[in-house]
Amino acid sequence: MLRRALFLTAAMVCCLVACDEPAEAPASPGAASCPEKLSPAPLPTWARAGFHPPEQSMPYVVGDRGDIAAVVFGDPLLAPPDENRGNKILWVSRVPQEAGDPLKIEAYLDGSGTPVLREVPGGPGPSGIDLPKAGCWHLTLRWSGHVDTLNLRYVSP
Repeated sequence: MLRRALFLTAAMVCCLVACDEPAEAPASPGAASCPEKLSPAPLPTWARAGFHPPEQSMPYVVGDRGDIAAVVFGDPLLAPPDENRGNKILWVSRVPQEAGDPLKIEAYLDGSGTPVLREVPGGPGPSGIDLPKAGCWHLTLRWSGHVDTLNLRYVSP
């Protein structure tokens, strides 16, 4: 009887461990694609503060979790950057942020395992984000305890 109880307990533990295993591996940087061109569209309602008229169309990308938007004023984004205009991105957080907490950006170029790090002091807001090469960049964004990801394409001037 004791042997049977131990066997059933061991079988239940194995089932619980197997159920906890992820069904598939998490996506690696580069798993998603970049849009060739950002089509201007009205911003999500939560990202419209300060825009007049609020329904105006802007080129933008929303993070995969929906917690941040990158409103691209320097469209297209250029790599290397053009000395006559900046790669201007307005980062808008949908979730609460702590004052003064920076937005940390970890960017990977398609096919590269080496990250490029950038930081926006003070958190989501206006920025100029220059990246070293043209291509599809996969960004992991961290701010105020939040994490989101998105893809941006940089093109040669």
